[in-house]
Order: sequence, then structure tokens, then C-alpha cells
Amino acid sequence: MIQMWSVSGYDLEIRHAGAAVAAAKNDQQRSAAYANRADAYNEKARYSRVTKMIGGEEYNRLFDLALQDYNQAIALAPENADIYYRRGNAYYSRAGLDMIYDPTPSPSLVPARADFSRVVEKNPKDAMALDMLGLTDASMRDWTQALADFEQEAALKPNMRFRVSDAYCNRGSSYPKEKNDLAIADLDQAIQMRTPTDACECEPYNPLVAIYLTQTQEYDKAREVVALAQRSGKWIAPEYLAQLKALSAAR
Repeated sequence: MIQMWSVSGYDLEIRHAGAAVAAAKNDQQRSAAYANRADAYNEKARYSRVTKMIGGEEYNRLFDLALQDYNQAIALAPENADIYYRRGNAYYSRAGLDMIYDPTPSPSLVPARADFSRVVEKNPKDAMALDMLGLTDASMRDWTQALADFEQEAALKPNMRFRVSDAYCNRGSSYPKEKNDLAIADLDQAIQMRTPTDACECEPYNPLVAIYLTQTQEYDKAREVVALAQRSGKWIAPEYLAQLKALSAAR
């Protein structure tokens, strides 16, 4: 019942926006109405897919209707950065839904990145667009570019600096074994940047301990990281603690 009520709400928004398109007296009003209808189509598509009310074919149909309206809105107001941002969000939300079923970076991330980049080009101080650009690059697993995006965002909003720490952590965790020095530098940087209140998602302590234990055999450094993690109330895998205990006993 709640799901049907939500969908009927989106249908109402679609009808109201369609009426606004027809009643518009100039391109600015018409563009705004197309963008609003696009948002409603996109939200209806996203919600209906998440709740499994529709299949892939119907989702694609609704998403295509949203894109047609976003494109029309941009054609009427090509300098309106907000519409690029909204279309970018639509592509990004589609990518997120795709990646629930297939973790491979979704093709929809490419146009999402293009739209967020366009917004940043128009206004380099748009922190929300920089955040979405960074999240898109992170979803594409381009951690170096995501790091640059988040650094730029953090310069405008210092409270978002945890994004930078997360990017260092993810990049450090992604290096192959032959690049231990780069991995260690990034993971250490992630740790040094953290504060107790940061809403970080990536956890750097265990990957760094693993490198010291299993790859570089720098056991004292592993102990230092464990001690730092424990002082910060962070979890360390029991097998690493057991390995360090055994090494200490063997001395």
C-alpha cells in the first residue's frame, strides 16, 4: 500500500510538470518544468526498481523518459548548471542500482562524471558537485582522481576531509604487492588524518598490519599500528594479534 502511494505521488508530479511544460511562457519556465518532470520520472524509476515493483524493461523506459526531459531542459537552458547536476545524479543513482547486481563499474558512471565535471567547470566552488564528482571517480575506482576531487572539496568544507582520508585508504588498499611502499604511505596518511568523529568507510589499520606482517616482515611496525588502533578503539583481526603474540613468544 505504501509503495503504491509513493508511486502515485511521482505520477502526480509527472502530470503537474507536464502541465507546467504546456503552460510555460518562455524557455526558462519550460526548461524548469522539463527538469522537474525528469526528476519525477527518475525517482519513480529508481523507487520502483528498488522495491522490485518493476522489471528492467520498465525501468529502462522510465529512465529514458527522464533523460529525454533532462536533455530538453538543458537544450533550453544550456548554462543552467543545476540541471547538469540533476542529470548527473540520475546517472549516478542508476549506476548505484546497477552495481548492486554487478560490482563492475557501471557504464552510467561515465556520463555522470561528465555532468558533474561540467558543473565544477562552471563553478569550481560548488562543494556538492565536487563531492559527487569524487564519489563518481571513487565508484570508477580511480582513487587518484577521487583524491584530487575530495581535496578540492575539503578546501571549501573542512568537515568533509574524511573523504580525503577514505580515498587514501582505498588507494592504499588497492595497490599490488610489488608497490608496498606506495600502499604503506597511503594507509599511513589515512590513519594520520583521522579523527574520532570522522564518518570514514574504509579501514586502514588491518591492511597496514597485514603488509608489515606478511610482506615486509616489519613486526615492530605492525605492533605500532596495532597499538595505535587499540588506543583509537579500532578492531584488529584476531589472526594478526595471534601472529604477533606468537612472534613475541618466540623471541
